[in-house]
Amino acid sequence: MAKLFESFTIKETVFKNRIVMAPMCMYQSDQEDGKITDWHRVHYPSRAVGGVGLIITEATAVQPQGRISSRDLGIWNDYQIDGQAEVVRLMKQNGAKTGIQLAHAGRKATVDGIIYSASAIAFDDSYQTPKEMSLRDIEETIEAFKNGAIRAKKAGFDVIEIHAAHGYLINQFLSPLINKRSDLYGGNAENRYRLLKQVIDVVNEIWNGPLFVRISAHDYSDGGMTPEQYVEMSQWMKQQGVDLIDVSSGAVVPARISVFPGYQVPFAETIKKLTPIATGAVGLITSPLQAEEILQNERADMVFLARELLRDPYWAYTAAKELKAEITAPVPYERGWV
Repeated sequence: MAKLFESFTIKETVFKNRIVMAPMCMYQSDQEDGKITDWHRVHYPSRAVGGVGLIITEATAVQPQGRISSRDLGIWNDYQIDGQAEVVRLMKQNGAKTGIQLAHAGRKATVDGIIYSASAIAFDDSYQTPKEMSLRDIEETIEAFKNGAIRAKKAGFDVIEIHAAHGYLINQFLSPLINKRSDLYGGNAENRYRLLKQVIDVVNEIWNGPLFVRISAHDYSDGGMTPEQYVEMSQWMKQQGVDLIDVSSGAVVPARISVFPGYQVPFAETIKKLTPIATGAVGLITSPLQAEEILQNERADMVFLARELLRDPYWAYTAAKELKAEITAPVPYERGWV
């Protein structure tokens, strides 16, 4: 059996294979109310029909001012639960486990109103200069993550992923390139980690399922974070009960990044082996053999696909055929699979 199609268990949740659909923003909440639309009702369940083991839906804002765009999904209000629950039901009905990524864009938000960050530094000239968060602002945001987790649990998700990557709010606190604070949330690594620590703590108060954190393991800029520095933070996350680190990179500051197939896999490997903790590898992973190599060589525990699942929602069947793995297709699809 190809390792890609081996089951993987975290806590009491069993994933039927190691294929994960990584969060990708759809910008399809067209009423700008953070609610699920027909687009989401089609988009996500189709990947479940396609054989994906875990589907993590797009970055979902815990506060309206934390949206990347006004068309992002949200989980800041109870009126958003029913739509989320419907999509969860449709994904599970078709064999996938389900995850939600709780997110806050911080200084990379493009919505009207005050934009918040660790420090009052804009991403670049095209972005608004943010307000440095007060302690009260931080407390309210931590509470918003907790409330988002409560609503995610009510909606029936199997996995919560905390978004601490791609230059969004928590990443802005983690990186010394952005975090210039002189209080308990700035300075040394322990202080810069404090916001993420407190978010994990409040989520753990109400959540006992698999808990993932997405990080940007490399800032690609002098004085920024590196995978080796993230090992220490990953050890702290493990001590707090985080089950898997979803290892991405970049986007906290404008930077030149050399991009090629599997370019982020070594970062997942470093975190996995030096923490140690389960990791997910992501980043231009497209071929079944490439995914299988990552798992067979124990460079990561799950493979996160993004754009490849936009191109081919049924990639899992293609991979099973190439890797000579026996998997079960939905009955209506069996004629095309045999």
